[in-house]
Amino acid sequence: MAEEANFKCLRCGHQFKAPFSPKDEPQERACPECGSNSVRRIKEKAKKK
Repeated sequence: MAEEANFKCLRCGHQFKAPFSPKDEPQERACPECGSNSVRRIKEKAKKK
């Protein structure tokens, strides 16, 4: 089962969650707001213990 990751559209700035699996990368995604395929995954910063 794929986990969810945060993505951001570089065209309109919309941020959204979508299923993500490292083994499926690179996978082209489209922004649900503007339809652009200029979408990048937002990597979460490591949490301090």
